[in-house]
Amino acid sequence: MSKNARFRATIAAIAALALALGVAACGGGDETTGGGGGGGGGGKAIVSNPDNGKVSLTIGSKNFTEEIVLGEIYSQALEAAGYKVKKDLNLGSETVALQALKSGTISGYPEYASTALTSFFNEDPEKVPGDAQAAYKAANADFQKEGLVAFPPTPFASANAVGTLKSTADKLGIKTVSDLTGKSQDLTLYGSPQCRQRIDCLLGLQKYYHLQFKSFTPVDIALRYSVLDKGQADLSILFTTDAQLAAQKDKYVILEDDKHVFPAGNVIFVTDPATVKQAGPDYEATITKVQQGLSIPVMQELDARVDIDQQTPEQVASDYLKESGYTD
Repeated sequence: MSKNARFRATIAAIAALALALGVAACGGGDETTGGGGGGGGGGKAIVSNPDNGKVSLTIGSKNFTEEIVLGEIYSQALEAAGYKVKKDLNLGSETVALQALKSGTISGYPEYASTALTSFFNEDPEKVPGDAQAAYKAANADFQKEGLVAFPPTPFASANAVGTLKSTADKLGIKTVSDLTGKSQDLTLYGSPQCRQRIDCLLGLQKYYHLQFKSFTPVDIALRYSVLDKGQADLSILFTTDAQLAAQKDKYVILEDDKHVFPAGNVIFVTDPATVKQAGPDYEATITKVQQGLSIPVMQELDARVDIDQQTPEQVASDYLKESGYTD
């Protein structure tokens, strides 16, 4: 499948997913996420609200592909809602991004709930919820103590996962991590050098899934797919939103974390209450609206458009918003 055909096929799935999520959300009725007459209104398309033109926002992001793409999506969506938007993307680590927010350099940025809990609030990774809503509530409560606030999470979670070749999965008849029971002792696993001590890696697989492997070999994350390709590893620790999973979806698979051991890596947009008040209801509503189509396959595809197809994050974000029906 050509990259353009692949992109169209993936984006075509967004509309159905976004509609389903939107219908489900209608049952809740949370006043804090409801839109006014602008970007966050009931329809799918973002409508520009003239009142938003009085508000200037600066959207930041951390310094890797997925974060920059998300920063572009949020920036372009808010601009479509009528806000004056500046971008300060590629800031650096989560520590740098958070400091930029606290200092007022940026208005908000996307962060991973699991990262926030472990890096900012010293939560033991073992205690970080695997459920997206539980992780969001915990992180938001901690952010509020710091005078900040987080918006609800994305559907996708960017997290560690046990991956393998599709041919290997088919041969072994495995779809979930639990399916490795009785098989793992004959299989080799590769992961990052830190994997032995991480709950979302070898430690969690041993402690909660009770798995033992024929061998575990540390490897640089840049080689996490090549060790599978070369037959060095039966299993490798991958990331759920890796570009390769979209570009070569018939070659690689990730096993479902069916016991929800790995911490929730869903994205939450972090900002401050003063900005929320000044920007009005369209601020949060626009961000949560354009997140609705961001499933794991969609985020894999958007990352692939940048990392593999060499498109700019700006263009990829624009295509996502247009093809999803959020902008013209």
